[in-house]
Amino acid sequence: MPMPDGGRSRGRDLNSDRKVSARRAISLLSSDPKGHNAGIAPEETSVVPSMRVNWQLKTIWPVAVVLLAGMLLFLLSTVSLRDTERHRVLVIAGAGAVAICGVVIVALASTIQRPMIELQEQMERVGEGHLTASVSFARRNDEIGDLGRNFNRMVQQLRESREEIEHLHRTQMSRAEHFATLGELATGLAHEIRNPLAGIAGVIEIVGRDLPATSPAKSVVKEVRQEVTQINRILTDLLETARPRAPEMRSSDLNTTVEHAVMLARQQVMSKPIKIEFTPGQNLPEVEHDSDQIHQVLLNLLLNSEQAIEGPGLVRVAVFEQNEAAVVTVSDTGRGIPAEHLPNIFRPFFTTKGNGTGLGLSLARRIVEAHHGQIEVASSLGKGTTFSVVVPIRQPISAAS
Repeated sequence: MPMPDGGRSRGRDLNSDRKVSARRAISLLSSDPKGHNAGIAPEETSVVPSMRVNWQLKTIWPVAVVLLAGMLLFLLSTVSLRDTERHRVLVIAGAGAVAICGVVIVALASTIQRPMIELQEQMERVGEGHLTASVSFARRNDEIGDLGRNFNRMVQQLRESREEIEHLHRTQMSRAEHFATLGELATGLAHEIRNPLAGIAGVIEIVGRDLPATSPAKSVVKEVRQEVTQINRILTDLLETARPRAPEMRSSDLNTTVEHAVMLARQQVMSKPIKIEFTPGQNLPEVEHDSDQIHQVLLNLLLNSEQAIEGPGLVRVAVFEQNEAAVVTVSDTGRGIPAEHLPNIFRPFFTTKGNGTGLGLSLARRIVEAHHGQIEVASSLGKGTTFSVVVPIRQPISAAS
């Protein structure tokens, strides 16, 4: 029995208008009853046969072939009957075959076509952003029910993911506004403090020159100068945190940049029993980097290593090439970093030093990431710490331009 014209045309329209949604759903819903992906490649799901055959024809032709073969055998078996009886039997058999085909089509339309049409409608709703869509045939205990349950589960996961993304977006926007306000406040305070600080430094310099050489106030003036320098360094770090500068990439010798930082660090430890060894990279090509910023990163790491060493110690600095990137390692024999502190050392204002600002490593990571690189740390308590700065030898085209 053929399908009603309205139902047939509706199915065709949905099939033709929603091919894209159907192909997307195949890759998401082709899974086992437990919802595991069956591993269909994207290329397999995107290929559509050039000739489209209606599903009713695909389903009914095996049934029709079997019925025709049965009628042929039935015809051969009725050769001995008279023509009138034979014709009557054949008419009854043909009518039965047609009835069987009609029943098969109606049964398939009820069990397969209606769920498929509903699935396509719900997929279209999902494509429009309605993540409350669900199919009603998910309660069936068969493959069609498995398909419905997988679809409902997929939509639920999409809905939960969207809610989580929206929550994270709101949180990030709130934090961004908070940091922007702090940045403006820090920039204003830094400028307001720097101006009188410069005046204080000038007055201290004059007072120090006018004091007699034997005056005990000479040592006090020296300490004041050191404190002024410390305050100025804190303000500089604060300004760089609130107002970061984009790196100016140039191809140059990274060994020279590292050696300059090592030389300054050696001057800092001249009065301490600390040795700094430098091993330059052999046959290292020129690296695209901002030498001033990388110099700042390495000097900060070297000074941290110096402060981590109590008594005699050794700091090793090495440069080498690895996987089309330049790697600079700074290793010390200091006290190491506790394991519970490692996840936090790159956070702004986190410090375990009494006179530290907690901005040095945060700035270092920001600079390295601006170079499309990464900074890593490995530490063993009581044995030392190793920082590794990895910078690509050639920057991406967008970054280099």
